[in-house]
Amino acid sequence: MTRPFPTAKIGFLGGGQLVRMTLPAAARLGCEIHVLDPDPQCPASALAHRFTRGALDDPAALRALVEANDVTTYEIEAVDTTTLLTLEAEGHCIWPSPRTVATIQDKLKQKEAFVEAGLATAPFVRCDEPSVDTLLAFGAPLVQKARRGGYDGKGVAVFTDIIREEAILPVPSLLEAHVDFSHELAVMVARTPGGERVCYPVVEMVFDPTANLLDTLLAPARIPEVTAEAAQRLALAAVEALGGVGLFGVELFLTREGSLLLNEVAPRSHNSGHWTAEACLTSQFEQHLRAILDLPLGSPEQLRPAAMLNLVAEAGASGPATITGLEAALAVPGCTVHLYGKAEARPFRKMGHATFLASSPAAALEAAQNLRTALRFGEPE
Repeated sequence: MTRPFPTAKIGFLGGGQLVRMTLPAAARLGCEIHVLDPDPQCPASALAHRFTRGALDDPAALRALVEANDVTTYEIEAVDTTTLLTLEAEGHCIWPSPRTVATIQDKLKQKEAFVEAGLATAPFVRCDEPSVDTLLAFGAPLVQKARRGGYDGKGVAVFTDIIREEAILPVPSLLEAHVDFSHELAVMVARTPGGERVCYPVVEMVFDPTANLLDTLLAPARIPEVTAEAAQRLALAAVEALGGVGLFGVELFLTREGSLLLNEVAPRSHNSGHWTAEACLTSQFEQHLRAILDLPLGSPEQLRPAAMLNLVAEAGASGPATITGLEAALAVPGCTVHLYGKAEARPFRKMGHATFLASSPAAALEAAQNLRTALRFGEPE
């Protein structure tokens, strides 16, 4: 097939670090990237081929982006899917389909799609008017999740025993039984419009309990091979249940009894896939582009054991961003630091990540843990 140059013009809804890290892969594939974001200082604004300042729920801005590009995709799912559905119906190429993203935007509809497909999740109920009484009726321990708008640890409240009224999210929600898990797992899945699909190795995630954000990740996960294969099958089934085309981050629980349960799905590159840039034959970022352009998917083969450490701003951070410990990190063999170019530090804001390659998963994880306190973001001391 003969292609023009650029090989494709791709519109991204959102201009955060995920697009910033996708740009090198786009350059290799001869693609131009056009970003729409409300923040003129977003991480991708100065690096994309084109940047437009605009809201992701502005119909005119969405139309302009979609009409100017060969294909449009997502950096964040908080977008106006109604307008995107209209544009898709007019024949414009938008992957994943706005219909898929609309389902994912609503955590209740997402769970219902899994149940309809016969896929295992934690028990849950719809809760339109959360209160102490409604939560008590469901029973602790439980997790309350806002149906819409939750992101990076926000929109989630965990109640292990006592249910305090002030901790309840005052928005339509779903109530979910708290899972007694041994591992929190994730799988990156890519699927093309033509139906080709690949799964990356299963990874193990450890979350910061205060920020409710991913802290460290280990690839591959320390689980039996038969369990990893089952997790990949479940992740593929979840993406297919959503009619997914593109790249998806699928989060799962492994219970102490050995059962796998779906948690949730993100319709884009994902924090749990950042390690692939150094450790796999094809990064998640390149795979995202291949999938939405219906190109042959790259091999997800992992070349070396890896660990990843999220770099977030300190709990009391405020004002211009500063970093401490960069020299110590760069002195570690096999460590690659990614800084997202965010000028302002806010409590628990994602500022970067570091990936560690080593001869074994244990060695990679140890290297990451050793640097956890050395690498810090916040105000000057």
